[in-house]
Amino acid sequence: MSNITEDTVEEQANRLIMSCGVTPNYIGFKQTVCAVCIAVKNPDALTLVSKQIYAAVAQYYGTSWKAVERNLRTIVTIAWETNPLSICQIAGYALNTKPTVSQFLSIITNYLLHNTG
Repeated sequence: MSNITEDTVEEQANRLIMSCGVTPNYIGFKQTVCAVCIAVKNPDALTLVSKQIYAAVAQYYGTSWKAVERNLRTIVTIAWETNPLSICQIAGYALNTKPTVSQFLSIITNYLLHNTG
């Protein structure tokens, strides 16, 4: 990871997710930011999203990994329905279909690792 601090990662993740048309009033918003922070610290976690990211977010928020998965899916759906162009711009390539949660987290994480700091 470059010289970005955890606060900066959180702030940047907030900004990127909001730029996709998602507002912070959704439970999954903060959980998505948390998931991105985990992925930025440990990009290998993106290969085991359910076991490493959902579980860690669930533990932090005192909920189940299934609830985290559902909440993050909701965030991705809202982002895709509201501003798919923004997701494509962050990704750096065209997306023809809604990304999965894993893909969305990878897109945001990759952007933060390579475009900040």
